[in-house]
Amino acid sequence: MARIRVSVLGPARLEVDGVPARLTPLTTRLLVRLVAADGEPVPVRRLHRDVWALDGEQPHAAQRHRNEVQKRVLELRRALDPAQRGDGARVLRTEQLLAGPAPETAYRLVLAPGELDCAEFTDLVDSALLAAPASAADRLAAALALVRGRPLAEAGDEDFARPLARRLTALYETARRQLIRSRMDLGRHDLALPVAERMARERPDDQDVAELLGALRARLRERHGRELLRQPFPGAGDLVVVRGDLFDQDDANLVVGFTDTFDTATEQDLVISRDSVQGQLVERLFGGERKLLDDRIQAGLRAFRPVRTERPQDKPRGRRVRYPLGTTVPLTVDGRRVFAVAYSRLGNDLVARSGPADLRASLDTLWPAVARYGMYRPLAIPLIGSGLARIVELDRTRLLLMIVESFADHCRRDPATAPELRVVIRPADLERTDLSVLGTYLRTTRLPGAGADVGAGTGSQDTGAGAGDSGGAYGRR
Repeated sequence: MARIRVSVLGPARLEVDGVPARLTPLTTRLLVRLVAADGEPVPVRRLHRDVWALDGEQPHAAQRHRNEVQKRVLELRRALDPAQRGDGARVLRTEQLLAGPAPETAYRLVLAPGELDCAEFTDLVDSALLAAPASAADRLAAALALVRGRPLAEAGDEDFARPLARRLTALYETARRQLIRSRMDLGRHDLALPVAERMARERPDDQDVAELLGALRARLRERHGRELLRQPFPGAGDLVVVRGDLFDQDDANLVVGFTDTFDTATEQDLVISRDSVQGQLVERLFGGERKLLDDRIQAGLRAFRPVRTERPQDKPRGRRVRYPLGTTVPLTVDGRRVFAVAYSRLGNDLVARSGPADLRASLDTLWPAVARYGMYRPLAIPLIGSGLARIVELDRTRLLLMIVESFADHCRRDPATAPELRVVIRPADLERTDLSVLGTYLRTTRLPGAGADVGAGTGSQDTGAGAGDSGGAYGRR
């Protein structure tokens, strides 16, 4: 049997074994008229009146009209059965109607749901209305993807097409509303949004749709919360910029910058400031037990070769063993990792100093350690270098760009480093950080795994259109 596909959810078309059939306009209208009959036989007399759009009876032309209909029926059967395997007669059947003084020839179109798009559409929507949210969303998206435009378009607003067209139009609206609800039930407000936006454009006076769209946008704003930017790195996770506190990122591994001596002492703020990220690490994740943190760092440093050891008379306070910049010690804390990375040098005068080249080299060494020990979890990193490390050559915007550029360069070599790089910016630093510069970089730079330049601004990029909004809408009246 041939694979037949009749589509009327938009401009009518017929495909046989995947090949579009060429039909004359009258034969196309005949096909639409038979579909509109919804599986019922249509007498020749009515077919001619509807397809040729004639008013009233023309008894003296009955034979000519019958011949015209038969000619179009023959053309349609040949289109349905180009290999002459009998599919034309199977799908387009000839019947005799006995209602009246004499039998009357009629034609019936018999198609399985998989052969007629509006039948498949109906089955998918009907089954989705009784399904659980995930199954419902999948079926509704598949149903809406079948829609290419107004149903039975070639029939216009003719009486014979109106019942089926109205039923399909109502079902289309039901499917869109139910898809929105299903996606909201699944927490995928981002996928529900484009469907609601399209409905609002097509129905600007529908107050219910306007309220639904407003509620969706409000939920998305709530969901983003402190999120300022989200940009996918194709094949390499997401870049996210958030406003907040590094130590509030409970679902992520953390990066904490250290000096080359890995000092942790915060007594009297002489070596490490209590307000620094290192100082907060002691209090927030190690309960103020500095020795516990210090012991874990020293255990991790056994795998690295020091560069030198300072004399007590030169550096009377703090640790004296120095390690190369970029040395990264992964610490396990509550089932996640804290990556302690040396990116600045602590002078013997207890002043930390670093520069752009030092920071970039340290970042380039950090990412391989994250890929190896990070268990493929999100990674949260502060604006390293903006505090006591005194990288005065770079403002906060350029520090942010350096972090992102370094991560992007690494991901070109190793995309599976982390599912998300989350840059955490303190509220006090936000007004001095220009995210539009990062937006320009993301828009104009070929990111890891991208086949073309990525067009992304500084807004959230997590609202891609769902499959359920891919088809054209039914015509507005």
